[in-house]
Amino acid sequence: MFPKVYFSRNINPETVLRLYRLAGKELKGNVAIKLHSGEVGNQNFLKPDFWKPVIDAVGGTVVECNTAYEGMRNTTEKHIQTLARHGWSQYFKVDLLDAEGPDLVLDIPEGKIIKKNYVGKNLVNYDSMLVLSHFKGHPMGGYGGALKQLAIGIASSYGKQFIHGAGDPVVFWDADHNSFLASMADAALSVVKYFNGNALYVNVMKNMSVDCDCCAVAEDPCIKDIGILVSEDPVAIDQACIDLVYAAKDDPGQRHFLERVESRNGIYTIECAAALGVGSRKYELIEVK
Repeated sequence: MFPKVYFSRNINPETVLRLYRLAGKELKGNVAIKLHSGEVGNQNFLKPDFWKPVIDAVGGTVVECNTAYEGMRNTTEKHIQTLARHGWSQYFKVDLLDAEGPDLVLDIPEGKIIKKNYVGKNLVNYDSMLVLSHFKGHPMGGYGGALKQLAIGIASSYGKQFIHGAGDPVVFWDADHNSFLASMADAALSVVKYFNGNALYVNVMKNMSVDCDCCAVAEDPCIKDIGILVSEDPVAIDQACIDLVYAAKDDPGQRHFLERVESRNGIYTIECAAALGVGSRKYELIEVK
């Protein structure tokens, strides 16, 4: 029996909430709601009003971590200002998981490349997690979805350097590319194991640029909006998004988007995550009108 991926072509806040409820996953205790706060200047990230109905229904805390690159989110002070500027702290409880050290270290004995993952220490305050991902391209990973949120998203600023460097933060941007992609899968595994099934994933295929929400200067979206997906399986939901892009043969922007994914070998993170047992690349897509 394959994991279920619920899918709707109706892209609005109410459909996010509807699919969340349809998935039937009870997120217990203190719920961490991981999303992308958006780099200042980026025009494509999904804003607080889009996520508000589902966040209000869950009643959790929006969590983020500082970045490892220059910008308006690479220090706690600047990131707090950005969270306010973009409206997150106006509507929700917000927690920068790595606002203060030391990091929480998650062991990954099964890791293909890295054996440890450095995450924001405040993760210990949460019992379950809702991962709200804006599916789009990415300059290094090829694409960004649930697996990237689990890996780079939950990693502390130092942890991001560690993953990008495939275990050597000194080389950071210059590590072997496939080793970086595999390191993301390793890191994702550690977070999935930490929450032990107490997680749910939402991917929204809207405003799909080849660039990430971490880019202050990003290309405008190149491919038409596709829909909203919800699943308990982070591998299945990312694979389903990739499959939907490949299925969009009549979209004139499809080739440009896929060039970004393929040129960075983005599918390799999904392959590595599946090999580690993070989830399944085979799934049951349940379309909801």
